[in-house]
Amino acid sequence: QVQLVESGGGLVQAGGSLRLSCAASGRAFSSYAMGWFRQAPGKEREFVAAISWSGSNRYYTDSVKGRFTISRDNAKNEVSLQMNSLKPEDTAVYSCAADLWGLGTTNLNAYNYWGQGTQVTVSS
Repeated sequence: QVQLVESGGGLVQAGGSLRLSCAASGRAFSSYAMGWFRQAPGKEREFVAAISWSGSNRYYTDSVKGRFTISRDNAKNEVSLQMNSLKPEDTAVYSCAADLWGLGTTNLNAYNYWGQGTQVTVSS
């Protein structure tokens, strides 16, 4: 069993920054990949970023490339998402998820465990 708890969401003006964190407990954190997904009102959940178990491979959806950075600290059992140059269209509930295969993927169906999510609101 893996428990995931997100933090760091909030309200920010367009152009601002936020850093989301996801704390993991349970099975060996360093053995699985982690992903961030988001869901805006009335829309389906979508992939944002993923990182492999070692941190050597990172993946981003096109709309956040160059603005968001995913990272992990296996010693702290934590994955983070640094979000810069935020836009109103980034407004959503952001959730972290664990992929026990460890390689990282954009496919949300491959993730085994999910956090509850944290709200990010970007005002124009």
